[in-house]
Amino acid sequence: MRHAELTAKDSTEIVQHLRAQGFAHVPSAGLSALVNVSLEALQRLEPTWNNLPRDQHLKDGGKYRARRHGSFVQNCAEGTERPLSLEKHRAHWQPVDYNALHGGIERWFEPLDGAVAESVAFQELLIGLGDMFSRARGMPPPNGKWFIEAHQFRIDTAEGVGRPTPEGAHRDGVDFVAVILVHRGDMRGGESRVFEADGPNGVRFTLSAPWTTLLLDDARVIHETTPILPGASAGVRDTLVLTYRANGFQDPEIR
Repeated sequence: MRHAELTAKDSTEIVQHLRAQGFAHVPSAGLSALVNVSLEALQRLEPTWNNLPRDQHLKDGGKYRARRHGSFVQNCAEGTERPLSLEKHRAHWQPVDYNALHGGIERWFEPLDGAVAESVAFQELLIGLGDMFSRARGMPPPNGKWFIEAHQFRIDTAEGVGRPTPEGAHRDGVDFVAVILVHRGDMRGGESRVFEADGPNGVRFTLSAPWTTLLLDDARVIHETTPILPGASAGVRDTLVLTYRANGFQDPEIR
């Protein structure tokens, strides 16, 4: 398993990396070119991370995570008038098989602010990544739609240690995942680790520049981010996590 941050802006190379090793580490310029959205437009979204309510579902009792959540459907058919639709607000749910710590429960988070969900830059980001994931699998999703969940996260060190992935190394139970670093404050740690789902190999690196992105084929790799610690002052790590699933949103089998 080989790690190299891509320097090319060519989406073909990003697709090739994702196909070859199950993940791709993409610099901010590469993401901007891939989704055809300027970094300036993406950066205008950053202040919205200052208005995230605390996650009330952390089973370890921590207060280090704040987040918002939204659900979208991307229609991949060519010429579609509305390629992306914001769905009615819904709970985030994962099976215990994929999240041993928080799986099996419906977690209701505050919805994305309209300044995010209705932003042209944000919507183009979702659509561009969905189109690229279709290329990576060699075809559109079977029903022609991606079911997308968007999570704004802030992890802070106000209480000493912040845990971006308290559940540990995991898969998400989807087809593809994008982990996008939005801001990294005065902190230490926060190393990204990616491992083969069915093998011994893995790589580690740190997302450091804003809008640097980690793309994951969720069936082939597991991933985690190490805890963060304060630097000279309390620090934060802001990310946007997007998941793409072909066969509907994850929901409890029995309601």
